[in-house]
Amino acid sequence: MKSKTPSVLHSAFLLVTLFFVGCASQPPKHPAYLHAISDLRTARWMLEHRPGDAAVAAHESEAVSEIDRAIHELTSAAVNDGKNVNNHPPADLPADYRGRLHKAADLLRTVRADTYREEDNPSSRGLRDRALGHIDAALHATERAIHDVEVGR
Repeated sequence: MKSKTPSVLHSAFLLVTLFFVGCASQPPKHPAYLHAISDLRTARWMLEHRPGDAAVAAHESEAVSEIDRAIHELTSAAVNDGKNVNNHPPADLPADYRGRLHKAADLLRTVRADTYREEDNPSSRGLRDRALGHIDAALHATERAIHDVEVGR
């Protein structure tokens, strides 16, 4: 009669291996933070590289400052979640100047949606909430710039 001990040990080993593989292959928490940072950098570039008048430039400058603050907060939150924040995917930039304010506003709305998610890490909640405040302020400044451009036409 054959002993069942080797098959029991083999099954136990297989179960433990599957457990550790399953733990290692879980998706990372909040991958949207890195995507949001990339979109913020793109929106920042669009705001800085758009020719315009002085009235609009003041709103653009305010938006860029708020974007910088949001990037700082989200970078800290991403580091807290163990993300590699030095990986910068290439930006998807329009070829011409037209529509950059609208594209920047669209990106800021996307960033807000990506960032406004449940935060499991208590030390990152304040960072996320402050980043959302900066994103909202940047979006409002960008919308004021769009309004000024449209009224000026």
